Amino acid sequence: MKGRDVVRGGVVALLAARGARTHRRAWAAVFAALALGSLLLGTLGLAAGSAALGHARVERYAGADAVVAGTQSTRYTAKPWGSEARTVRAGLTERVRVPARALDVVRQVPGVRAAVADVAFPVTVRRSAATGRPWEATRLASAPTRLLEGRSPTGAREIVVGEGVARTGDRLSIAYGTGSATDTYMVTGVSADARRTVHFSRDEAHRLAERAGRAGELDVIGVLADSGVPDDVLRTRVRHALDAAHLRDLSAPHRAADDPAPLRVLTGDARGEAEFLAAAPARTPLLQVLASLASVVVLVGVLVVTSTVAQALRQRARELALLRAVGATPWQLRRAVGREVGRIAVLAAVVGAVGAVPAYLALRALLVGRGAVPEGLELPFPPWLAAAPLGTAGLMVLIAWLTALGCCARAARTRPAEALREEEPGRARQLTGCVLLGLGAASAGAGALQHGAAAAAAASASALTMVIGCALLGPWLARGAMRVLGAPMRRLGVGGRLAASACTANAARLGAAITPVVLVTAFVLVQLAGGATLGHEAAAQARDAARADVAVSGPGVPYDAVERIRRLPGVAAATAVAHGTVVLPGKELGEPSLERLPVLGVTPRSLARTLDPAVREGSTDGLRPGTVAVGTDRARTLGVRPGDHVQLRFGDGSEARLRVVATYERALALGDFLFSYEELTRHMSAPPPVRVLAALAPGVSPTSLSTAFPGARVERDPVPERVRAEDQALGDVLTAVAVTAIGGFTVIAVLSTLTLISVGRGPELRQLRLAGADRRRLRRMLLLESAATATAGLFLGTATAALPLLAFALSAAGRLPWLPPGQAALIVAVVVLTTASATLLPALGALRGRYPVAAR
Repeated sequence: MKGRDVVRGGVVALLAARGARTHRRAWAAVFAALALGSLLLGTLGLAAGSAALGHARVERYAGADAVVAGTQSTRYTAKPWGSEARTVRAGLTERVRVPARALDVVRQVPGVRAAVADVAFPVTVRRSAATGRPWEATRLASAPTRLLEGRSPTGAREIVVGEGVARTGDRLSIAYGTGSATDTYMVTGVSADARRTVHFSRDEAHRLAERAGRAGELDVIGVLADSGVPDDVLRTRVRHALDAAHLRDLSAPHRAADDPAPLRVLTGDARGEAEFLAAAPARTPLLQVLASLASVVVLVGVLVVTSTVAQALRQRARELALLRAVGATPWQLRRAVGREVGRIAVLAAVVGAVGAVPAYLALRALLVGRGAVPEGLELPFPPWLAAAPLGTAGLMVLIAWLTALGCCARAARTRPAEALREEEPGRARQLTGCVLLGLGAASAGAGALQHGAAAAAAASASALTMVIGCALLGPWLARGAMRVLGAPMRRLGVGGRLAASACTANAARLGAAITPVVLVTAFVLVQLAGGATLGHEAAAQARDAARADVAVSGPGVPYDAVERIRRLPGVAAATAVAHGTVVLPGKELGEPSLERLPVLGVTPRSLARTLDPAVREGSTDGLRPGTVAVGTDRARTLGVRPGDHVQLRFGDGSEARLRVVATYERALALGDFLFSYEELTRHMSAPPPVRVLAALAPGVSPTSLSTAFPGARVERDPVPERVRAEDQALGDVLTAVAVTAIGGFTVIAVLSTLTLISVGRGPELRQLRLAGADRRRLRRMLLLESAATATAGLFLGTATAALPLLAFALSAAGRLPWLPPGQAALIVAVVVLTTASATLLPALGALRGRYPVAAR
């Protein structure tokens, strides 16, 4: 028995080795697809692992053993359909402050050597925006701030500035508060700190913070521990002391009932969250986008790897059938093919896994360079994480091995006498394809009723389902397409008639070639056109909303500038604009969700003359604290009209129930919610940079504005106002990565499929030459075949993408889908060049010479 197993194993090894050597060209395509899949999945795995380990960089508070800060997140609890209540969280990017009385509580904790308060407030020095801080807070850094000259500030009118701002002994006028209040300070020292930081004495810093509306509020409390006190012990003691004093952060009275706001005690890497507020909230969307992209890569990779492996084995169908007919057992065929594919897959997966590390480093550099990673977010890459691509490589090997076993299953189970007969695609495959097309159409219809991320997810699911349906229906779709294209091709001479006959007779073969073209066209169209449609419509709405003649901005503009500008001669209207974010609690597909939305705050007086939101119901004149205007699509989703109320949360976690005063059309440009300037800015960490839009009377020059605010930037025909999501740069970069990955996959699939088909047609082309067809006619035939393949694939891919895109575009933008002509031309060019080169280049051998060379 043992000897028989050895013989059987030797036969399997021999068949696998001979197959790998004989069919090197077929396995080259499989190798390329698997290597690319392993590379992409390994890269995304590294990115996801690094993001999961990510944390805010610790800089300003690196010298503190612990930091007491507010809760920079909000949570929402709701009960999904037929399930228990669930809680979701969302990060807050506006600072949640600490009550000043917590400072005394922390100082009394055993083991605390010192507790230092830090506050920050905006100031203007020499027409440049800066941040004021107490000099005492420099103790919290890992190394005390180094004075280049002079001494630290001690008196009420003393400051330390950064290098290059002034010299010791100079007197500087500092604007603070609303920007109209100024005081003169003497420079007592010049530090190596940032140029945009001005240090005051402790008492003066707290006085100016109160003038900025921060009375009784601290940004953070830095804790310095006695020697030998471990971080976990210190954290526990401070936590218990704060809880015993019943202290919560200053947003607590304004939060929702299910959103508690305890003070946080941060140690270790978590200390950076108190400085870089946008870093922690950015990790969740980064992980979500990477997971979504990885799922797309896996699905496309499975389709492409399955296609290439299946085509490689389909070219050997007669060989496998012959082996079965001469006595090879089903077990031997399966083991031989499995071992053959396994050798290729393991090598390809390892090559891709090795390349994943430099690919990830390049991706991270691209994300940082494009501003897709917020300032202060560290993405660590420990050495052990480099092993992660081996797991994704194993996944690609498993996919290839299972595909190979499935593709040779028919030859393995067929009786030897029937193994040489070819089998037509069955009814089950046809029925499954039709069902998937129906499900894709239904998903597109459901997406038309959704909003935002739900509509985008429905469009992607619809496109994927319909692409798989088209892959299953490939032979029938190819046969129908060739019947349509055959008539015009037959009018193009002998080459056209030959191409039409070949296409009609080989529908199954062309179905395999058309499927990857459909895949690349549909996926790339959905990925590119979805975002392009929203961006195009948002830009159009922003242009239509722009009514202002000039915009005034810059550090030379005080925060009360809008009223002063209105009083200037020749100014017809003026509007202050601030950008912010809100968090909208609700349910998405039955699950609780917290949606972060970019919004605008405006001064409502004569708003339509400077920034017209296209009001449909109500009036924006009633915008004031406690009210809000809502975009029409969002109002429809929430079921509200003017006079109703909406409940949402501001960037500092405060919940508000606001009365709707108007609905407006241009929400893609101006955001789903429009607030009064006062309402939005009072929930922000610091007053935003002032930007005032002004409409001038006919014939009035903007020179008066420049004169009124020396140092301000007066912009004629200003750039239209437009909100942008915080993760838009991240989405843009990763969308480009996704499109490139899908394009690379499908180019490999198209090249490999058509190359293998063309190689297999060598005898056919030689017979045609023997029958009298010259090289020119055969080249014409092949060009027409490739044109037919590209045309059918582009048409079917566009048709597959049209339905989900149409549903998404009408739902999200209220218009037909749009794609930049350059991108559309690039898709067509890649498909055409790929199909033409894959059809013609392998056939050059059969077309070479005056007479055909007999096959060896």
